[in-house]
Amino acid sequence: MALIDLGTTDSATRFTLSVTPNLSVGPPDQQFLFGGAGLGSAIAALEAATGRPTVWATAQYLSFARPPAVLDLDVVVPVSGRHSSQARVTGHVGATEIFTVNAALGSRPGTLAMQWAAMPAVPPPADCPPMVYDWVRRDDDLNANFEQRIAHGRYGPARRSGGPSVDGESAMWVRRTDGGPVDRITLALMADFVPSGIGHATGAAMGGNSLDNTIRFVGLAPTEWVLCDTVIEGLANGFAHGRMRLFAESGALLATASQSMIVRTHVPPV
Repeated sequence: MALIDLGTTDSATRFTLSVTPNLSVGPPDQQFLFGGAGLGSAIAALEAATGRPTVWATAQYLSFARPPAVLDLDVVVPVSGRHSSQARVTGHVGATEIFTVNAALGSRPGTLAMQWAAMPAVPPPADCPPMVYDWVRRDDDLNANFEQRIAHGRYGPARRSGGPSVDGESAMWVRRTDGGPVDRITLALMADFVPSGIGHATGAAMGGNSLDNTIRFVGLAPTEWVLCDTVIEGLANGFAHGRMRLFAESGALLATASQSMIVRTHVPPV
């Protein structure tokens, strides 16, 4: 089962996406398309248009798409070589541009496969407590697609105590609730959980809205759970900057991601 279900059109380079609650986040009366869902839909459109796997993709978020809008995704492929393509996608609702995604796609035969990044030592998912949310959300929003377990750091109400983190690093195990595979689209959605690390880093009820999101795919590996190892590297002038490494349960590095965010203070429900 696909997390992103693109619609097709008469054009091989135009696709559509229905903005539904299960792809959205935010207060129940002000939901908007999750940034990772926007990036994931762009990756799906790029791979469908080119027939090639994504190497890296970077999204710049420009506006909000709210349910029940229909998003149009237009793919342009300026360069397509023997083994790789350079392409971009514009996602828009009517005349309003929601995001732009630039990407490279392809695969080169006969190359080495090596890894130097090491997965941090954390308990297995079964030994980690489940995520507790401390903001108002719909039960069928984007987060309902995933089970999240806290492997390291402070999430939910716990982030409001203990002061700032020493190193800004936190980690959570994430898996799909529908039992679906961990593919590039799934990883693109998981990679947009970087803002959840702001609360741990600051020791306050804070999060963020993504200005951008870049994901670089290393390679897929069979896994049920993905460890999202997040580091918030700095915060100033109302913006935070962070990165994530995504590991399979075996320790295989699946992808890396980074983004800049507008810092928001969350008001806990009374």
